[in-house]
Amino acid sequence: MMPTMRPVVIAANWKMNTTPSDAAELARTIAGRTRVAGVTRVICPPFVCLASVRDALVADDPQVAVGAQDVHHELAGAYTGDTSAPMLDGLATWVIIGHSERRRDHGETDERIGRKLGRAVDGGLRPILCVGEQLADRDAGRAFEVVERQLGGALDGHDAARVAAARLVIAYEPVWAIGTGRNALGSDAAAMAEAIRATLGRLGWERAGEVPILYGGSVTAANIGEFLAEPSIDGALVGGASLKPDEMAGIVGRAGITAAARLSAIS
Repeated sequence: MMPTMRPVVIAANWKMNTTPSDAAELARTIAGRTRVAGVTRVICPPFVCLASVRDALVADDPQVAVGAQDVHHELAGAYTGDTSAPMLDGLATWVIIGHSERRRDHGETDERIGRKLGRAVDGGLRPILCVGEQLADRDAGRAFEVVERQLGGALDGHDAARVAAARLVIAYEPVWAIGTGRNALGSDAAAMAEAIRATLGRLGWERAGEVPILYGGSVTAANIGEFLAEPSIDGALVGGASLKPDEMAGIVGRAGITAAARLSAIS
């Protein structure tokens, strides 16, 4: 039996895809095909599409939350092209922080990600903190060490109770399993989820077992079941498949089975 009923979360990361003119219709279609009890649904479109997706979901399915794909580590200033937490007020209620592509393409450090986490919490945004190792780290047996360092760097200096109150979600992204043809196993994700919660415990989180952990590594309707079959995995951060209504319907449908089973187990 699970110590606590953690939410089952499916978050769609649309990355640099869609435009304001087509994002609203895609959001409505996905929302309409994923109305499944017990699953928390989040759509994270590009910044320019936040307003259109928000408006579409408010009208069609307000149960689907809107998330931003990033947030700046400062509140305002000379940061051309960036978006701060106050700017997201009214547009998004969730935010992805430290995605592997941000780390890779923008050189984001654990310290910088930690500052972004603080801004998200201050701004009332629910953060999805991404962690995960590269192929070289996995092959060298450093996977757990790398993820522990990422967690420590991001959470350093933050009050654990305050971040927990912001309902932190952690997404484990094995970078080596994203678009490489090399697949992670459910057991890989489960082992890392357990290590993440153990690390949170060492960092002073008294209720580490209540933190939802998502899997994010080339998730599809065909493989989601393997990950959700693991009791330590609480959903998925979905990339390319989140742009396809059929895929999202399958992913959220399978997540609903997990949510129902968990509810039954604690009833």
